Amino acid sequence: MLKSLMRRVGAALGLTLLLSPLPAAARVPQPARPALWQVSDPDTTIYLFGTIHLLPESLKWRTAKFDQAVESAQQLFVETVVDQQHPQAIQAAMFALGVRPGLPPIAARIPKSKIPKMRAYLAKAGIPEKGLDRMETWLAWLTLVSTEFKDMGLKGSNGPEEILRQQFLTEHKPIGQLETPTEQFGFFAKLPEAAQRKLFVDQIDGGPNEDTKGAYNQMLSPWSRGDVKSMGIAFNKDLMTSPELKAALLEQRNANWAKWVEQRLEQPGTVLVAVGAGHLAGKDSVIARLQKDGYKVTRLQ
Repeated sequence: MLKSLMRRVGAALGLTLLLSPLPAAARVPQPARPALWQVSDPDTTIYLFGTIHLLPESLKWRTAKFDQAVESAQQLFVETVVDQQHPQAIQAAMFALGVRPGLPPIAARIPKSKIPKMRAYLAKAGIPEKGLDRMETWLAWLTLVSTEFKDMGLKGSNGPEEILRQQFLTEHKPIGQLETPTEQFGFFAKLPEAAQRKLFVDQIDGGPNEDTKGAYNQMLSPWSRGDVKSMGIAFNKDLMTSPELKAALLEQRNANWAKWVEQRLEQPGTVLVAVGAGHLAGKDSVIARLQKDGYKVTRLQ
């Protein structure tokens, strides 16, 4: 499940991963040309840019067309504002929702047949089992995922959101967010316990490192080519097997963001919206919802 869900938590996950160069296993076009759209009316322009929250340092993804959009934008909006240098606020939100006393031990929350595989996984990853015992199952899963991406050497500071955030800060342009950290972690906290446990068990079954590298590369390649059709498949296909996850992490958020774009068009000005690329690809995407509501969305790149 992690290959699409990594995209869903967006910046919130990026902050738990203090990561640094992608291994040689990742091969992507150089330079990249990720997709960029525009929706506008006579006095408002909104650029929609799909991101991958963690990128290899060497990847050149900015183009002249993209930089023109950034230059003209008066404000940046991201899923959640993440300060890579001061993560305390998001960490506090995560632990407030994800840690509490009196939970069943993590070994009691999975089938007995999976316990040996879990312990082998934790030993290889260097994660203490007792630490997971205090966590809600969704946070135990995020802990496994964060370790996976750390081992791959990915770095949140190389992601488009952080690079753009730093640029807008330097240029004294305002930065807004579509969701708070509590809202983002809340999507997981509200999942039925059965769905949370499935995430955890699926992660253990996938095994550390190799499955994660392959899943990441399957997303990075179409993103780099601007192949929206392939992006929609690679980013979101695992969500199709779980109605709870699809509703919580994709459908409702895309609907909220499409409505936000429509309301923002009522204000004059030019803004750049940078969100996980999975939200802008596929039949349930923000783009598709805007088009269904009668808005013209132009692909710029």
